[in-house]
Amino acid sequence: MTAPTKIAVFASGSGSNFQAIQEAIERGELHAKIELVVTDKPSAFVVTRAENYNIPVLALSPKEFSSKADYETAIIEALHKCHVEWIVLAGYMRLISEVLLTAYPQHIVNIHPSLLPAFPGKDAIGQAMEHGVKITGVTVHFVDEGMDTGPIIAQSAVQVVEGDREATEMAIHKEEHGLYTKALKQLLK
Repeated sequence: MTAPTKIAVFASGSGSNFQAIQEAIERGELHAKIELVVTDKPSAFVVTRAENYNIPVLALSPKEFSSKADYETAIIEALHKCHVEWIVLAGYMRLISEVLLTAYPQHIVNIHPSLLPAFPGKDAIGQAMEHGVKITGVTVHFVDEGMDTGPIIAQSAVQVVEGDREATEMAIHKEEHGLYTKALKQLLK
């Protein structure tokens, strides 16, 4: 059997998608190994989740670097030390620059809580609810230099719970966890 694909998960928040990916790996649904969790928020809960699985964390504050290029270069050095093959963005709230895109061409994926190209960027759920849509969803896509503009890999629709953002968010997160695993399984073959 081939060795599992080495991935790094980038996250800025609670890390629920990170945990869903790790659980899929443990269940044998995804032939991968999370070598590193990268966060731009050293106090994010994803750090605790990663520590609970004994997965190394690289927590770097971008403000501590003189430029975005320097920040991403430091990340690339850590990724190369771990022999990471794919970068999986899971609630990472920073745009990826040419530095990382060049180091990992067509090997960076993201999950976004809308049916792209609708509602790109921050607060996609809020945007969808403000526009009064009945259906929103989840998109897994390759990352390019734009904001949520890369080629779409997979999408899944989610019904908006009218007037209830919390219930809508819960439905979207549940869909994200399943869709990301399925999309990664396809990509990492």
